[in-house]
Amino acid sequence: QRVLLLVASDVDALCACKILQALFQCDHVQYTLVPVSGWQELETAFLEHKDQFKYFVLINCGANVDLLEILQPEEDTFFFVCDSHRPINVVNVYNDTQIKLLVKQDDDLDVPAYDDIFRDDEDEEEDSENESDGSEPSEKRRRFEEDVIERTMKRRQRREWEARRREILFDYEQYEYHGTSSAMVMFDLAWIMSKDLNDMLWWAIVGLTDQWVQDKITQMKYVTDIGILQRHVSRHNHRNEDEENSLSIDCMRIAFEYDLRLALYQHWSLYESLCNTSYTSASLKLWSVQGQKRLLDFLADMGLPLKQVKQKFNSMDMSLKENLREMIEESANKFGMKDLRVQTFSIHFGFKNKFSASDIVYATASLMENIEKEGPETTNFIKALDSLSRGNLDKLHQGLDLAKKQLRAIQQTVASCICTNLVISQGPFLYCSLMEVRIFDVKLFSKPVSLCLLSKYLLKSFVCSTKNKRCKLLPLIMAAPMDVEQGTVIMVGIPPETESSDKKNFFGRAFEKAADSTSSRTLHNHFDMSIIELKTEDRSKFLDALISLLS
Repeated sequence: QRVLLLVASDVDALCACKILQALFQCDHVQYTLVPVSGWQELETAFLEHKDQFKYFVLINCGANVDLLEILQPEEDTFFFVCDSHRPINVVNVYNDTQIKLLVKQDDDLDVPAYDDIFRDDEDEEEDSENESDGSEPSEKRRRFEEDVIERTMKRRQRREWEARRREILFDYEQYEYHGTSSAMVMFDLAWIMSKDLNDMLWWAIVGLTDQWVQDKITQMKYVTDIGILQRHVSRHNHRNEDEENSLSIDCMRIAFEYDLRLALYQHWSLYESLCNTSYTSASLKLWSVQGQKRLLDFLADMGLPLKQVKQKFNSMDMSLKENLREMIEESANKFGMKDLRVQTFSIHFGFKNKFSASDIVYATASLMENIEKEGPETTNFIKALDSLSRGNLDKLHQGLDLAKKQLRAIQQTVASCICTNLVISQGPFLYCSLMEVRIFDVKLFSKPVSLCLLSKYLLKSFVCSTKNKRCKLLPLIMAAPMDVEQGTVIMVGIPPETESSDKKNFFGRAFEKAADSTSSRTLHNHFDMSIIELKTEDRSKFLDALISLLS
């Protein structure tokens, strides 16, 4: 039996896909891999392949809509869905036959009870008028009245039940959020089957790190999951001191570490990394002259000469690098950056190659959304997938170079949006549009992952720069040109940037309602409901509807 793999375009999905491919190889399962970047591609892929395949595996897509309604499959088709999008559609949860959900047992799904949402319709009993005609007319009338009363009661109960059902479903589906990373779920599966390898563990780590880099999960969830993976890491990577057990230098080993929260700094210069990491850039307000001065003060406080900081990290003096983390942390605390340290993992193979998990996330994501080469979408997907294998270092390095370009582009865009006051408060939310701006890389931001990263960086920076207390608590909607010829715009909504934020996003439902009420021409093609495409001329009425809806 061949299996069809439908994989979404995000790093977590790629990692889960790598683990599953390795498991399929172990068991000699034949499969076909089809990348899907949205619902349209998913439907097309299903229609193309539904005659040849009975088994479909969906990775990071498909859980949050009613699959059977969208795809209308035959009775003998089975779907295995491994998706971190929450909430999971109730029909998928309660369908025992065709849809199998892969979720971790301790994932709290909060699904409403079956009886609250589904109800076997009792057929309204037809009035049984032609009963024994011999009974008294008054008797007949009494029975008829009782019948009417009973039916009225039933209808009333039914209406009440339906009202309650709508309320329960609204509460359940109101917020969109993310569950355990799909790569971790796949790794759990491998572990239960006793087929887990160090490579698979590394992919699980990268999948989790992707959720953290993209800001999809809470700090609490991240730390908990890091703890789970840490146990696996020590199980796979403990090394006895005995000579015969020591691994050869080419072997790969994974290590847990407290690392700096600086993007790609080991493959860049420390200076560039400080400038292009959203956390440091926002905390120091680097878009302003004051901020640039503060950065120099920060470096001086650590006693790091500019000449050292601006050259490649690899070429820095060993004496400076030895206790660099402690130095940076100490100074960061003085400058109000208390969270510069983060728990993460790094991977070593050979003498030269050491990568931190976030390096891989940035590299893989930028290969996937590469805008430099024109070509079919799938080539980028395959490249990104390949860069996750140890053998393809050249692809990984290419990804790292692209990632630097993209981080620079994001940071420049954030700076220009803040300096030209493009972030406007619209009442219930902040709004920023890239439509009228001359930015160098505007094409990059028609891609969902890059646009979401930009929006999150921008909101962080705006919260640091604004004096307005109310604005600090608002969510942000960002608009960027999608396709200039077709006149479409892509919009993304992201939740407020607060310490205690639960990362739950209500924009998905709000977008749907606003689009319906204004009959805007929209396309809900992304697996994240909080990303929407619409016609440029419908933008203003759509926004007006959103403002009145959320006020």
